[in-house]
Amino acid sequence: SSAVEDGGPARRRSRSSPITPRYARGGSALGRNASIISAARDGQGGQIGGEASESAARAKRILAAGAEKVIIGSAAFRDGGVNRGLLSRLATAVGKKRMIIAVDTEGGRILVRGWQEKLRLTPEEVFPELEPYASEFLCTYVDAEGTMRGTSLRWFRQNGLNMDVRVEDISEKVAALALQGPTSGKLLKAAAEAEIANLKYFRMTQGKIAGVLVDISRTGYTGDLGYEIWVSWDDAVKVWDALMDVGKRFDIQAAGMLALDVARIEAGLLLIEVDYNSSKKALIASQKYSPYELGFGKMVHLDKENFVGRSALAEAQKQGVPRQLVGVEIDWTEVEARYEKFGLTPAAPTQASRVHVPVYLGEKQVGKATSTTWSPLLKKMIALASVDTEHSKIDTKLQMEITIEAMRQRVTARVVKMPFFSPARKTSVPV
Repeated sequence: SSAVEDGGPARRRSRSSPITPRYARGGSALGRNASIISAARDGQGGQIGGEASESAARAKRILAAGAEKVIIGSAAFRDGGVNRGLLSRLATAVGKKRMIIAVDTEGGRILVRGWQEKLRLTPEEVFPELEPYASEFLCTYVDAEGTMRGTSLRWFRQNGLNMDVRVEDISEKVAALALQGPTSGKLLKAAAEAEIANLKYFRMTQGKIAGVLVDISRTGYTGDLGYEIWVSWDDAVKVWDALMDVGKRFDIQAAGMLALDVARIEAGLLLIEVDYNSSKKALIASQKYSPYELGFGKMVHLDKENFVGRSALAEAQKQGVPRQLVGVEIDWTEVEARYEKFGLTPAAPTQASRVHVPVYLGEKQVGKATSTTWSPLLKKMIALASVDTEHSKIDTKLQMEITIEAMRQRVTARVVKMPFFSPARKTSVPV
């Protein structure tokens, strides 16, 4: 079935999605000295082979004619990442002093690299060449209070001082609706006038639902196939009603935060101020978290020019971090045994717990569980936990504290691979 979740005109879940370029309609003025290579689509079977060679050869001919830059489209990207095979061949073909710019106008990504010399470019050097493709960005991140009026908006405005940029809070003008679940793709194809079948994971498109213009992103906070729909607040009810009407044949159900909390733990998705503290609210050193402690290391690119926090992150990468965020499975048989000693039978909890509880190895506390839930999908008790790095390896057996009749008990909690649940349909295309 599919679940639809109302984000409200000024609410979003406590997580961040990419800053996404909003592309202007019409025109392709990518710069007078830039030539466009129209490479063949590369997503079929993951092979590029001769296509890359042909594209590289064409790039060489174009550059020989005097162009300073080579611009390619979505062929530079594949399977959610960069098509390094194609770009490496292009880099060899164009030589050291030419620039490659890859623009994925459908997916919302821009890659600018001087591949041989790793050219460092300023925004002033890059964006004039990409106009009108990257003149406007939509940031959908919010803080724990459910609004961009907190730290995020202030941070954008502070860093935008003395720049030719305008930062506008449009929270009150936009409603967000999450359509999630195994049949969400089929439902959306039936309800929306938009290209849904081939929309890739973490990409955006535009279309209409019930005649209302909407932005549709293939994103969500459930770890399953899902979409988020962005619409003007005054048309939100109309879009909701249309989805619920079409969704009847897909067994659509309205879902709230309690259901979402269970789903996001199954997906191994963290919640700020629950699984980790924001730097703003951390009062002592142990409440501060590094991206390397949360499994976010792949999002840190230290080869970039200087940015806020770079030196601290470089040191953390070099020295290592003292703890890791892991997933654990609680031994339910042991839970039953502990309850039986009290003459009781445990009941699988119907909602997730955000209460932090100690995690031990023998008599030593080595961490804490931050989010715990019974997974109705996996039929297991699972938890997200922050534990000492030395005890974070898969299959390590720890003990987690539970309380029965106000008496503290311990049960085995085994470290397992995260996410707990990650179906292929979440990212596969076509839908």
